[in-house]
Amino acid sequence: MCCCGAGPEVSSTFAAGSKWAQCMEYVMEAGRIAAINHSIAGAARWGARPVLGIVLLLLVAACSEPAPTAWSGYAEGDYIYIAAPLAGRLESLAVREGQSVAKDALLFTLDAEAERAASDEAAARLASARAQATNLDTGRRQDEIAVTQAQLAQAQVSAAFAQSELARQQQLVAQGFISKSRLDDATTTLHQAQARVAELTAALRVAHLPARVDERAATQASATAANEVLRQSKWREGQKQQTAPADALVSDVFFRAGEFVQAGQPVLSLLPPGNVKARFFVPEAELAKLKPGQAVMLGCDGCGSPIAAHISRIATQAEYTPPVIYSNAQRAKLVFMVEARPDSATPAVLHPGQPLDVRLP
Repeated sequence: MCCCGAGPEVSSTFAAGSKWAQCMEYVMEAGRIAAINHSIAGAARWGARPVLGIVLLLLVAACSEPAPTAWSGYAEGDYIYIAAPLAGRLESLAVREGQSVAKDALLFTLDAEAERAASDEAAARLASARAQATNLDTGRRQDEIAVTQAQLAQAQVSAAFAQSELARQQQLVAQGFISKSRLDDATTTLHQAQARVAELTAALRVAHLPARVDERAATQASATAANEVLRQSKWREGQKQQTAPADALVSDVFFRAGEFVQAGQPVLSLLPPGNVKARFFVPEAELAKLKPGQAVMLGCDGCGSPIAAHISRIATQAEYTPPVIYSNAQRAKLVFMVEARPDSATPAVLHPGQPLDVRLP
């Protein structure tokens, strides 16, 4: 703190209020005290005046405006770890470490022979279910209907013959040539022929109708279920190939072609340009200067001009301190982690782990 060399009286007084105007008052007071001391020591002679002037100039320099606040930090990357939800042998790796990839570019492919077979099976079951549903919607085939029509025509002829035979038997009974039992037989034969005609007429009408509503609904539901099974199989087959979710840099590759990868285990990691941020640590005494959304400037070796950024996060807990009741000396060691994201895509000069200097504009 300024004016720390102005004597114990000035230092203790300045510690209570650190404004520049107060510091200048302390400088004047220190000069007065020094003049009195020189007078007492007999230093009021002409040769002692340059010494007193130098002392006052040093005290004024100590009260100059402090340099802009700066904090040390480093660049941090939010990596995207790409994994497949299904296990399998790594069939091919389409990228390498350090390569830039575009969005939707192929990254790797796992063996999908079992998934392709399941998809083919599901497609065949769907075709069968749809065929059954169509068959129930269209009624009987035309050839089957023709058979029923022929049987109906035959029954109609038999019924006509039975009708004429009954009339003949009635005449013979009336003339007394035959017994009445023969008439009863002819009547029964006619009723049977008529019943057969009614049966075939109903069968022909049913042959033109589709299946019952409930039966048709059941086949439609089976077709829908088969379609969903096929969709699941296609999804599993598609998950054996993974693409880039955004334009990014391939940071690490954890497997090589031919190795077996467990379900959900990352094969590689990506670092999009917008996922690089600054992480720096601010002492507890300076934390009140910062707030989320505040602008900061990032600087690094070889970066050229400073990089504009905004604070995106301020940690809610201090770091590197034990959980004890803090004294004034311990509070001076408290630091809070702060994160800031660049306003635009991070230039290529900024890499995760790179030391940074963070300043307020």
